[in-house]
Amino acid sequence: MTDIAPRADLGSHEVINQPLPREGGDLWAADIVLREAAQAAGARTGALERAGRVYGSPEILEAAHDARRDPPRLKLFSRSGHRLDEVAFHPGYHTCMAAGIDLGYASAAWDGQPGGHATHAALCYMQYQVEPGVACPLTMTYAAVPALRADPALAETWIPKLTSPVYDPSVRPVSEKAGATMGMAMTEKQGGSDVRANTTRAERDGDGYILNGHKWFCSAPMSDGFLTLAYAKGGLSCFVVPRWLGDGQRNGIRIQRLKDKMGDRANASSEIEYWDARAFRLGEEGQGVRTIIEMVHHTRLDTAMAPAGLMRAALAEAHWWVSHRSAFQRRLIDQPLMRAVLADLALDWEASVAAGFLVARAFDRADDEGRALARIAVALNKYLSNKRCIDVVAEAMEVLGGMGYVEETPMPMLYRQAPLNSIWEGSGNVICLDILRTLNRDPAAVAALDSVLDGARGRDARFDAALGAHRDRWRGIPPEAEARWFTESLATLLSAAALIGTAPHAVVDGYMISRVAGERGSVPGAISGLDTAAILGRIG
Repeated sequence: MTDIAPRADLGSHEVINQPLPREGGDLWAADIVLREAAQAAGARTGALERAGRVYGSPEILEAAHDARRDPPRLKLFSRSGHRLDEVAFHPGYHTCMAAGIDLGYASAAWDGQPGGHATHAALCYMQYQVEPGVACPLTMTYAAVPALRADPALAETWIPKLTSPVYDPSVRPVSEKAGATMGMAMTEKQGGSDVRANTTRAERDGDGYILNGHKWFCSAPMSDGFLTLAYAKGGLSCFVVPRWLGDGQRNGIRIQRLKDKMGDRANASSEIEYWDARAFRLGEEGQGVRTIIEMVHHTRLDTAMAPAGLMRAALAEAHWWVSHRSAFQRRLIDQPLMRAVLADLALDWEASVAAGFLVARAFDRADDEGRALARIAVALNKYLSNKRCIDVVAEAMEVLGGMGYVEETPMPMLYRQAPLNSIWEGSGNVICLDILRTLNRDPAAVAALDSVLDGARGRDARFDAALGAHRDRWRGIPPEAEARWFTESLATLLSAAALIGTAPHAVVDGYMISRVAGERGSVPGAISGLDTAAILGRIG
């Protein structure tokens, strides 16, 4: 039995020229750009074929909508007045979490099979098209694994639970759970990214520590544990803070409030306080930043991949709309100006995907050069892809006209989400300064990046000229005030090199015309010379 179509004849008028809502579908099979880039990076296509069907299914799309419509609620106390410090979620949130865990979002990179990070990157890309808020706890769970390896005992306790295919949201100690999630609590009110300004203190207590202090941002406060920073006797140190203690007691983690955020509505970002919270040191005292940076480094892979997913979702929606709506006696998709706008936006999406999987492939490499490339390339791609994402989503929303501003479409959600990953794990200025420090202090990263850029030379004269101009302009590390200009230029060249290695001629040529040679205006669609038919044919 098929669904009965809604009524079109309303008496006063007939509903025509209104595209029916775009309904999910297979996020892998329908996306040739994802398939090409993921396969080139060595991702596991069988797992991704399954994920594409699951993420695009009506059940997951409905669960994602419900998780955003009915956001998390803070439950500080029980009916009898006992302190709970819990967050209640709509069942849709748990459905999305269970799907992500089952598909391998948190575990694929760590199961020992080839292409783990590339597979993870593709799962992140698809997750962000469906429900971005759920991606936060999934990303932190994935990224905690390499940091936990700093302590064999903690790794033995936590890693099998974090990489379990079972989602277990029950309120129980980690030893009693079928699977676990891990969050992060680093920043405080007075310092933000300057974590050395933190004031949370850690006092030795037997085989562990007792923490007291506050954290201004603690995402996913119902996680089973948190990597956090606090000052011990030996300096700023990293700790694992379990949510629930092994003796069945609640740890001293008090939720102060949930953040009323612009986007990421399904995720319960919070402010917390530690009140004699039990914790276990991870790494050496005084080496907290060096220890937790392993987690930060891997979350940056996701913050670099997420904008590609958001751009894909927005462009697919816009392309569907213009393919089914007419104006001035022509379908919108057939109008040259509309084609120029969409094709121009698609180039940023294509570049973000190509660079994202270049980075993921570097994460998968076991050699020193691969690790060095991952350190610098992930920061470059995070910066550029997120800056481009905001414009792409805004312009795609405008393509739908007034409907794009209506919450019944996904465009407002995507628009609210677009700036987030530019802020999370290092805002623009922080990332640019990190890039300057890496290039100044890490010769291996410089050599690895130069190898990628020089490897693309000789295949397009515009790329060669732009690379030469960049190196002539900045013969060393630029002054701090030029860090954004330098980063944009270098990240654009890296994206171009990634496209040269994987994308078809129409995409490479369009990117060279517009981004590398700069033959365009300052807003999307202010361009000519694109093969719009070939570029648009890759959207939907």
